[in-house]
Amino acid sequence: MYAQQLLEAARAAAQEASAELVRGFGTAMEQSSKSGLHNLVTEYDERCERMIIDRLRAAFPESGFLGEEGGSSNEGASLQWVIDPLDGTVNFAHGIPIFCVSIAAVVDGTITAGVISAPMVREEFTATLGGGAFCNGKQLQVSNTDEIRASILVTGFPYNVHTDPDHCIEQFAAMVSKGIPIRRLGSAALDLAYVAAGRFDGYWEVSLHPWDMAAGVLLVKEAGGTVTHYHDRPFVLATDSIVATNGQIHNELLSILESVAP
Repeated sequence: MYAQQLLEAARAAAQEASAELVRGFGTAMEQSSKSGLHNLVTEYDERCERMIIDRLRAAFPESGFLGEEGGSSNEGASLQWVIDPLDGTVNFAHGIPIFCVSIAAVVDGTITAGVISAPMVREEFTATLGGGAFCNGKQLQVSNTDEIRASILVTGFPYNVHTDPDHCIEQFAAMVSKGIPIRRLGSAALDLAYVAAGRFDGYWEVSLHPWDMAAGVLLVKEAGGTVTHYHDRPFVLATDSIVATNGQIHNELLSILESVAP
């Protein structure tokens, strides 16, 4: 019951923020750069994070918050909200309609509820721990592709890709050289949601932050998938690499990644 209450609060906050993003999409907006080339922040990132935190704090006053735009507080609280108010900021700022709001509730270190709202395509992905994953109310299941050569994969790159962290350029080249179709959406949260929905068979990326992953990881797991870090390390919610798949291609994908990033 508690997980469902958390989910409903997250959904309400995500819907409010999504409506604000729809209003702002395609309009003139203030932009600034964070560290790293093309690492943008807009007035909508900051405004939506404030809206989300205000709504969730009203519903759960003792909450802690970890938000991409600096909205961090009460770090010792049992309930922590992990928030990306606009995942896909570069897309949003350039008029590309691939972006989302991502909110996860973490209770005593366990991701318990999550929502990813993609307002331009009117899709809402939701999950609760032990309760399954859904898109617009329809239950999700990962794909049943059982070999990497038959897969379609998705990845992303950090803003410091030019320094080739964790050999991410070589990893991408290794996948492409095998003839595997690769997509790059520009939103880690949506990458994970699409794995949960069976649209992609697997996803990998380096140097992600908790707000990029939290809700999406729960979606993938609740849809029957597998999530680890590189070298098959058990997943923990921290800044790190991630590999998320339908489970059947997981070891093969890890093997290719580790062949160029030992």
